[in-house]
Amino acid sequence: MDPDEELAIIILVMDYFYRKLRSASRVLQQVMMFLLVVGHGDSTRRSGYEWHHSTETVSRHFNNICSRIVGLAPQLIGPPDFNNIPPLIANNSRYFPYFRDCVGAIDGTHIPCIVDAHLQSAYRNRKGYTSQNVLAVVDFDLKFTYLVAGWEGSVHDARVLREAMSDPAFSFPTPPGEKYFLVDAGYANRRGFLSPYRGTNYHLRDRTRLGGDRKKELFNYRHASLRNAVERTFGIWKSRFRILRGVPHYPLRTQRDIIIACAVLHNFLMMSDDVDVSVPAEEDGHDEDDMDQGGDTIGQDATPSTQQEEGHQTEMGRFRDALTESMWACRNQN
Repeated sequence: MDPDEELAIIILVMDYFYRKLRSASRVLQQVMMFLLVVGHGDSTRRSGYEWHHSTETVSRHFNNICSRIVGLAPQLIGPPDFNNIPPLIANNSRYFPYFRDCVGAIDGTHIPCIVDAHLQSAYRNRKGYTSQNVLAVVDFDLKFTYLVAGWEGSVHDARVLREAMSDPAFSFPTPPGEKYFLVDAGYANRRGFLSPYRGTNYHLRDRTRLGGDRKKELFNYRHASLRNAVERTFGIWKSRFRILRGVPHYPLRTQRDIIIACAVLHNFLMMSDDVDVSVPAEEDGHDEDDMDQGGDTIGQDATPSTQQEEGHQTEMGRFRDALTESMWACRNQN
């Protein structure tokens, strides 16, 4: 996190909470302690040493600022814009008119966490470390429009999405009408969620390998190029907040709140005029693993859980085929 970003966050917190905390110097000190931990990866012990406070005092101030920033989530992590075509799509002939009804991209990412021994099996992901599986929806301005944290690392991305959609408590922003999110092949191609073709080159780096069904490869390439917004968002987010590379041993609820607070601050910084977003996409193999992985029902095109879901998959499959044909025909004309 660079100094300009730190200053912007300080101004944000001071503006929102000065009247409640009543002491500008007290607010500033608490925010700086918080930023040392989340932005630079400092421990509470080191932060306490620098500010001449006990570890208990630093932890109390950290939790205070963290909870207040989480309270800003409804204001800074808003739902997707379902009414307008994103400028990235509207102004790019590779994407328009084909993806004009796309309103964002979805993916999961793993944030390392520390849990008690009896929980380690549930939180241990397939890479062997304990983590929280975080589901995120992002727009093409690289901002979070939805985020849910706290799921065990062993849970498949598709199950997290399924639960978020089925439980009203999660308030998932289901796309209305013909609108949809881009997803990878770990999720089902169904109404509201457009996935790539399976068994066909998909990732951007695969484009150098020619052959196979060129129509589907073209669709998958453009799909991957546009859906890359979620990978870039994760990359910027994790680069900006070093604590996300390994959350300290806080209670699980606090570890979850740290993730949400960092997403809130990420969105705030992305709304600023002078923000450097030249950060590469996250490359941890997460998506490539999901391309051919089995798992929960929503992630398997061939095994819809209900007759209605089967109909949704068939409908979206026809839509994808028509999109692919149109894209290929237009490409050949130019």
